[in-house]
Amino acid sequence: MKSWPRVVKLELIREQFLFSYDAAEELKEAIAKKNHELVYLYSSNLVDEIWKERPKPPSKSIRIHDLKYAGLDVASKLTFLRYELEGAGSSAIVISMLDEIAWLLNLRGNDVPHSPVFYAYLVVNINGAFLFTENSKVTPEVMDHLKSAKVELRPYDSILSEIESLAVQGVNLWMDKSSLNTAIVSTFKSASDRLKKKKRPILNGETGPDAIFKPSPISLAKAVKNDAELEGMRNCHLRDAVALVHFWMWLEDEIGKGVILTEVDAADKLLQFRSEQSGFMDTSFDTICGSGANGAIIHYRAEPGSCSIVTDKELLLLDSGAQFTDGTTDITRTVHLGEPTARQKECFTRVLQGHIGLDQAVFPENTPGFVLDAFARSSLWKIGLDYRHGTGHGVGAALNVHEGPQSISFRFGNMTALQKGMIVSNEPGYYEDHSFGIRIENLLHVKAVDTPNHFGGIEYLGFEKLTFFPMQTKLIDMSLLSPAEIKWVDDYHSQVWEKVSPLLDGSARQKKHLHINKA
Repeated sequence: MKSWPRVVKLELIREQFLFSYDAAEELKEAIAKKNHELVYLYSSNLVDEIWKERPKPPSKSIRIHDLKYAGLDVASKLTFLRYELEGAGSSAIVISMLDEIAWLLNLRGNDVPHSPVFYAYLVVNINGAFLFTENSKVTPEVMDHLKSAKVELRPYDSILSEIESLAVQGVNLWMDKSSLNTAIVSTFKSASDRLKKKKRPILNGETGPDAIFKPSPISLAKAVKNDAELEGMRNCHLRDAVALVHFWMWLEDEIGKGVILTEVDAADKLLQFRSEQSGFMDTSFDTICGSGANGAIIHYRAEPGSCSIVTDKELLLLDSGAQFTDGTTDITRTVHLGEPTARQKECFTRVLQGHIGLDQAVFPENTPGFVLDAFARSSLWKIGLDYRHGTGHGVGAALNVHEGPQSISFRFGNMTALQKGMIVSNEPGYYEDHSFGIRIENLLHVKAVDTPNHFGGIEYLGFEKLTFFPMQTKLIDMSLLSPAEIKWVDDYHSQVWEKVSPLLDGSARQKKHLHINKA
């Protein structure tokens, strides 16, 4: 008997808003190989109908991101975007990435933990702009801000009807299908196909409707910080360092007195010290506080009742950050509150050498980040060690702590060149399973470097440090460091002292509490 392939239709309703178009297409191709079919439905969602006690959507107000921190007004940003639209042969763009909307409109929100964004869609055309969000979140002040930039407010749940309207108008719509959800892309495509079949006349002199699939131009523009954004990042990092000084003083004193503290206790106390700094809004991600073997879990999160005790017998890895009104921080330090072993010191020093190697890198413009990844790994590679995560990610200015399009990673494929004004993390590490973890992280600003030669007539780039907090020198095996590396440590600690100590009072200003010793 002949065996017929069995076709199973997997129906998506609500998921159309949860999957990007690219992700859904990838899923469609994968299940087609097993004789399954992915079908988009536009009727009611059974899951939503039976979901009882569903949490209400976030309702906190949107706030204005002050121009002194944003550096560029909304009108200028919209002018840039419209220039990009014209160049692409498009007359409108739909944006769903929340950090892109927040950046473009100089607004911030509280809808997503640790990220100062708000749920919204944005449509920008040659003559206007339309923000789709909940009206209850928009204060009179924010409404005036939007009106001054000629941005109209529309109901959040009317986005699909707007997309259909754009198709009727014959708009060539710019869509980034790597980030836009399936509902938006499929709605526009379906409406466009219906109109073309009916051969309906195009309105307003448009030539479409056609979808223009291109990466969002906002992503790169947002990644290249202006002077005001960079100044805010520099300032908030110094205030963050003050909080860290007070935290490490407290932790050393408590452990020295024999107080029993969990990883959660430590993370909560650090949050308290950060919250005392001006402009503090939130942590920029869930603090990773891993003692001993937990430090070897790269994305570890301590939970009450199941976390470990912080002791002076093991390494402590602390990866944390904050959201301030003027910037975003992300810093990792690994310390030992007792006496580290020779193995721990060797591994820490190898990680430090990689951190220094990347920090001092000089490279030609148009260099993608993956080219620099080996700078951070070579010292570990020499003794057969490595780590399984990327070395650097982009960081937003008072926005998401992780942003693209730039990165520094061993994963080949991201060809985005590092550019002046970009911010990246420098965070090599080493993780010994069931024993300890080590990571050292600073944030860096990509800047021009004055070199004696300019081969090919191009510019060369390097890094400016944004993070100023010391490394624990007792974890360094000095015999492994070159004279140049020792000088880097001493110079860095001198900068930390000069920048941070004037912001401290009393005992907090003592060098021992900043861990500043000559290497």
